[in-house]
Amino acid sequence: MPTIERHVDGMSCSHCRAAVAGAIQGVPGVTGVSVDLLTETASIDFEGVLDEAAVSAAVDDAGYSIRP
Repeated sequence: MPTIERHVDGMSCSHCRAAVAGAIQGVPGVTGVSVDLLTETASIDFEGVLDEAAVSAAVDDAGYSIRP
C-alpha cells in the first residue's frame, strides 16, 4: 500500500491533529492516516491513485494547509 508524507501548517494542539486526520481520512482512496503534531506531518496510506487536490481541499476546509 503506497504512503505519502506531507507537511501540515497551522496545527497547535491535539484537537488540530484530530481535525486534520479526520479531514484526510474522509478523502476517497485513503486507507489510513497518521498525523504528528510535533513534526507537523501527515503520513497518508492510500489505494490506487490518490487525489492530492481532494486531500488539499479537505485540509483547507478544516482550516489548515498542506504541502509537500
